[in-house]
Amino acid sequence: MTRVESSNPAGRLAIGDLFAEVRAGLEGVEARLQAELRSRYDNVDRVVRHGYRLGGKRLRPALLLLAGQATGELSGSHETLAVVVEMIHTATLVHDDVLDEADLRRHVDTINARWGNETSVLLGDFLFSHAFYLASTVGTAEACMLIGRSTNRVCEGEMRQTLSGGNLTLSEDDYYAIIDAKTAELCACCCELGAMFSGADADTVAALASYGRHLGMAFQIVDDLLDLEGDESTTGKSLGRDLAKRKMTLPLIHARDTLVDGPQTMFKSQLEAAANPAAILATLRELGSLDYARGVAERYAEKAAADLSCVADSPAKGTLEMLAEFVVSRRG
Repeated sequence: MTRVESSNPAGRLAIGDLFAEVRAGLEGVEARLQAELRSRYDNVDRVVRHGYRLGGKRLRPALLLLAGQATGELSGSHETLAVVVEMIHTATLVHDDVLDEADLRRHVDTINARWGNETSVLLGDFLFSHAFYLASTVGTAEACMLIGRSTNRVCEGEMRQTLSGGNLTLSEDDYYAIIDAKTAELCACCCELGAMFSGADADTVAALASYGRHLGMAFQIVDDLLDLEGDESTTGKSLGRDLAKRKMTLPLIHARDTLVDGPQTMFKSQLEAAANPAAILATLRELGSLDYARGVAERYAEKAAADLSCVADSPAKGTLEMLAEFVVSRRG
């Protein structure tokens, strides 16, 4: 896989630099988001407009537009559906911040930090309901059915993760199933919608959906790595929440399963107490657990790139290939 390079100090592009092929489409999405995320009530309007700022990278609408452009021509339906998936994603972030008791996202206060949990939950509901209203305007029930199915899976994955908090015996397979639902599902949905609304054949639509799913898996594994070893000034969000909530992510699962007897018991005790992140991180480094998780993410990214083999070469396809590399090299 070709490594994404740039002249910046980290040797990596910012994710927004990869979206030049769909820049005009994303500008349309931004304008629509700002227009749609408003309320006639001033106090509600302030909350909704603040929620707009939390979406950040706009990866999901970009995926939808790139998949559409790589397989055909973009239309007004693509823009509307890109707005829809970003609203759904933002709703999940707002609810995640409540669950994680996070104070910071995209370098700004979370909704729960500024207005409390009740307002956060209601804003998430507002975003979900408005997203489905917009999806209903594209003229076909197929989009609503696909988005509804995916949103159900996302919520199911989030519930599975929450209910697994503190379960130090969570298996690696269960971890993959959780992140497939809570993160990879919406990425797959974005790519599937993009190709579908460009009129791609069924095999190509399925290939793009597979690309999105593999990309989403890689993205979430790296997100979990960043929660352990990232820098808040770079990521722009509260870190260390997985350890604080005793969520078993891939590096922790690998370390637990690598250790035996007394050392394993001691490691589980550290996880249970969640009181010494530095010692836990040192153990992960010593056992190669961080490298193991990054290697798994790289293999998912390679699968994503391979999924594009049936798509004709184009700048949009090239961007999708670069994204597969970017998600495993990012630091924020």
